Amino acid sequence: MTKTQIQVPEELFQEIRTFAKQREWSLAETFRRGAELLLQMYPEKAALPSVAWVPPTSDRVGWKGLSAEQLRDAAFADGEPHLA
Repeated sequence: MTKTQIQVPEELFQEIRTFAKQREWSLAETFRRGAELLLQMYPEKAALPSVAWVPPTSDRVGWKGLSAEQLRDAAFADGEPHLA
């Protein structure tokens, strides 16, 4: 077994200590069990998809034919009017 030292925020340490006392575990046992649980929940790297995901597209959406200025003007025209 390897001995190590870790740093834990005080609030988390108090919660872990209380958790361990309720179960009559040592802090070391509590941290070991927590590490084992993490390894179970997050196994080695998940298989990468064979093809990169690409968002769907449509020919019926978008701002075809509008310049950047026209698009900006359309966005501002759709906004709330300025109050004096």
